[in-house]
Amino acid sequence: MSENQEFAQLTDAQWRERLNPAEYEVLRQAGTEMPFTGELLDENREGIYSCRACGAQLFKSTTKFESGCGWPSFYDPKETDAVTLHSDYKLGYERTEVRCANCGSHLGHVFDDAPATPTGQRYCMNSVALSFATDEPKE
Repeated sequence: MSENQEFAQLTDAQWRERLNPAEYEVLRQAGTEMPFTGELLDENREGIYSCRACGAQLFKSTTKFESGCGWPSFYDPKETDAVTLHSDYKLGYERTEVRCANCGSHLGHVFDDAPATPTGQRYCMNSVALSFATDEPKE
C-alpha cells in the first residue's frame, strides 16, 4: 500500500488521535491559525518544511520569504507534485486552497500577489500544519 493510500484509509477518529486539537482543526477541518502566532513564522534556518499530518516534504527553506501576512510564506513547493490546489469559496469568493498531495490535509492558500518572488506566488501556510527539520548535521 502506498503512503497516500495508507493516509486515505484513516478515519476521522484516527486523525483525532494522531493530531492535537489545533492541528486537527487546521489540517483536517481547513481552519486557520491566528496571524503572527505560528511557531514557524520567524524560522530562518535552512531546512525542509513537511506536512505535520503525514511527514511529506513540502517546501525548502530557500523558498521562504517575509510577506508580512502573518503566516509562513513560500514562493514554490519543494516538488511540483508535493501539493494539490483546489477552489475554495468558504469566504464567499474564490481562493485557491493548498493541500498536501500525500494525505490531503489542508495547509493554507496560494495567492498571485508576490511579484518580487521568482514565481509571483505566495503560498501562505499555517505553521501548525507544518513541521520543520534543519539541514544542520546532527551531533
